[in-house]
Amino acid sequence: MIDYSKKFTLDREFYPSKFIDASIESDRGRILSSPAFRRLQKRTQVFALELNASIRTRLTHSLEVGQTARFIAKSILAKLKKEELLEYKLSELENAFISTAEMTSLLHDIGNPPFGHFAEQTINKWMKNSALPILDTFVATSQDTKQLRDLLAKDICNYDGNAQAIRVITKLQRLNLSYTQILSVLKYTRGAFEDKSKDAPLDYLRKKPGFYYSEKDFIQKIQKTLDVKSGHRFPITYIMEAADDISYLTADLEDSVVKGILSLDKVYSLIKNECEKEDEHYLLEVIEERYKQAKEDEEPYQFSMFFTLVRAKLVTSLVYHVVDIYLANHEAIFNGEFNHALLEYDKESKYYKAVKILQKISAKYIYENKEVQELELQGYSIVNGLLDLYKPLLELSSNDFHALLNEEKIECFVSMRLIRRVSSKQISAYKNDLMTLDKEDKERYKIVEWYYRVRLITDYISGMTDDFALKEFQVLSAL
Repeated sequence: MIDYSKKFTLDREFYPSKFIDASIESDRGRILSSPAFRRLQKRTQVFALELNASIRTRLTHSLEVGQTARFIAKSILAKLKKEELLEYKLSELENAFISTAEMTSLLHDIGNPPFGHFAEQTINKWMKNSALPILDTFVATSQDTKQLRDLLAKDICNYDGNAQAIRVITKLQRLNLSYTQILSVLKYTRGAFEDKSKDAPLDYLRKKPGFYYSEKDFIQKIQKTLDVKSGHRFPITYIMEAADDISYLTADLEDSVVKGILSLDKVYSLIKNECEKEDEHYLLEVIEERYKQAKEDEEPYQFSMFFTLVRAKLVTSLVYHVVDIYLANHEAIFNGEFNHALLEYDKESKYYKAVKILQKISAKYIYENKEVQELELQGYSIVNGLLDLYKPLLELSSNDFHALLNEEKIECFVSMRLIRRVSSKQISAYKNDLMTLDKEDKERYKIVEWYYRVRLITDYISGMTDDFALKEFQVLSAL
């Protein structure tokens, strides 16, 4: 039975509001005021360290995703009949439904590291090569402790922006968002410490890590409160995912023209040729009509006109398409067991085929572009270099690290200087995590303390903006 009043509640970690609209507005204010949200303005979307302010950043991308999610949410409500709104307990929750979809979309990239997804791979490679050998030195005499050590080894080698987003919201920024708002950000339902399996139930929802071991208990608590089964999604998350997929369609192509990687005529030619090759008529009709309209304008405005018209047509069509899929599968989506992305559900639709063509062109002519890959390699050098520079903090014993935090002298003079550069918020999160540990079980304590120290260093480096990461690397490398 669909009952949205069970999903949109007043529950939050502390200081809950008395009314649902006040709770929703409180979430909105906390998100928009968050330093982590502001830092997205200097994080890579595709082009790292970009000075041209018209090129998309994670912030501007997130704003676009938020608007599209708002459009989808409003369209879902508009298509429901009055009696359905009453039946689903949505008649008093329309503002909550729309705002949560929008705010979730603003938060969806908040855990992404500097230099984009390439940095995620960089962090995971470094952990495998440089951190795991340290973890292997920890003594584990009992089978339970050995299993824990193996579990944490998987966890630290599975950094993901989606899982980091949950950590940023709940631990690092301590936004105290409603449980509704937090759970809607949980795009994937597998823990980073769990194995990926194509044969597992709800395998699509578990294809990437959605949270770390450090947030496991809190996620389970929220799921229980909002009646969401383990491994299942919150219904609003499907809307955020669809909005993200839709917002990507022409954005990177548009930015590539601004950057001079492609021209308007080249973009048109690539899409036209690919459509003809795939015998795809819908997208071909859209771009041919808009290209003709744009060419009728004077030269400086042709590029803007083409992308404005194409984007408007595609976004509107795709929004109505995913709304139909959402409502046709409403109960499965509400229960969080719909094992697909909305935009990829009907692989025979003209909309899905249009999306795939645009994705294929972007992958070949933008993401594989020499300049873009050069920027990715620079990002790799910076992130990898920073992890190397902060590695001494991971090589300390737990006693020495505690002494550092108490501003006591230790033999490693490098670590004494490095710890002073780490953010106090991240150190507070580390200390709060440590308070939950049992100090009597010394083997287990040392392993988990070190794990939280890995999280501390990863939190610090992954929370940097592109330009701050570059500066920090240059300063510490004496470049």
